Amino acid sequence: MAELKEIQVRQAKLKAGQKRKKLADGGGMYLLVTPTGKYWRLDYRFAGKRKTLALGIYPDVSLKRARDKRHEARTSIADSIDPAMQKKATKQAEANSFEAVAREWYEKQKPTWKPNHARTVISRLERDVFPWLGSTPVADIEAPALLTLLKRIEKRGAIETAHRIKSICGQVFRYAIATGRAQRDPVPDLRGALRPVKQGSMATITNPKRVGELMRAIQSFKGTFQVQCALQIAPYVFVRPTELRHAEWTEFDLDAAQWNIPAEKMKMGRPHIVPLASQVVAILRELQPFSGGDKYLFSGRDKTRPMSDGTINACLRRLSFGSNEIVGHGFRGMASTLLHGQGWKSDIIERQLAHIEGNSVKAAYNHAEYLPERIKLMQHWADYLDGLRDGADVININRRQA
Repeated sequence: MAELKEIQVRQAKLKAGQKRKKLADGGGMYLLVTPTGKYWRLDYRFAGKRKTLALGIYPDVSLKRARDKRHEARTSIADSIDPAMQKKATKQAEANSFEAVAREWYEKQKPTWKPNHARTVISRLERDVFPWLGSTPVADIEAPALLTLLKRIEKRGAIETAHRIKSICGQVFRYAIATGRAQRDPVPDLRGALRPVKQGSMATITNPKRVGELMRAIQSFKGTFQVQCALQIAPYVFVRPTELRHAEWTEFDLDAAQWNIPAEKMKMGRPHIVPLASQVVAILRELQPFSGGDKYLFSGRDKTRPMSDGTINACLRRLSFGSNEIVGHGFRGMASTLLHGQGWKSDIIERQLAHIEGNSVKAAYNHAEYLPERIKLMQHWADYLDGLRDGADVININRRQA
């Protein structure tokens, strides 16, 4: 029997009134042409029964690829393996993989979460879990394998992230148990296996001399250009780390020197304005030609995703500032302590920190409250940090400000 040629497959059509036709290629394989498409099929016998195996749809599966699949199926038959049952088992294994179960769980939970939280959960799974455990059947994952994954995260200094991912995995395992795809959750076996997260306020630096040393270290940091910019901006804007890493170019008006963070990205669920000091605008204008075409200012290797949540902390560790001294979130405490000490009004500082307003009705409309004063505050803060970096005299902490 003559084999099919690619042009025959490409031009295969039904005649008027014809419902289907088969074009044989030999070895039991043929192209089934129907009104809805072209399908590769393989007829074979196994254990005395005639069976048909689907090999794919043309043109997604080319003639060459279909022949390769025919050869693989024939090899399985020669080894006394039914290729149809083998395909079914593979599909079932894929459906029961940790990634498949986790994505199913995620889609069910996503409607109940804030968009920012949903993005954080899936990005943590895709970055830190799926590459190592995604293809493993969820029922086969034991505590040691999960601990190895979490230790990898812990090693880069992201202690809190390791604990949060452990919690996420626990929820996935419990969902797998509920849906009959796992027997137990190995997460409780890891109790005490990770370094504890330091409780209380985030580690920060408030000694002006030490702040100056930190700013000089940041200025000398050697890394990718995007990470350099993120690290330089972090102390100036003192937003939460998740707000910084998820910053999008569409939120910025550099001419107006303003960053407008939408409500769904804010911890308190309310929009927030960050006035940009001239130093920040200058950094962003340098960054814009580099990442201005991307969604995020600070993307990871995958340009469609933001940089890792542990990036700033990892930079600080590389600069020899320990986790007990300063963390990315600590820039907020640094600004709050020093600005309060300089006599700036608490209402202005707290509003810039995006802390919740006691009056919930007022809070819904106050994202622009004290904006003129906050513009002055942010420029003053950037100048103050630069002064400490450059070794200027420390500003009198008792001087009253706006």
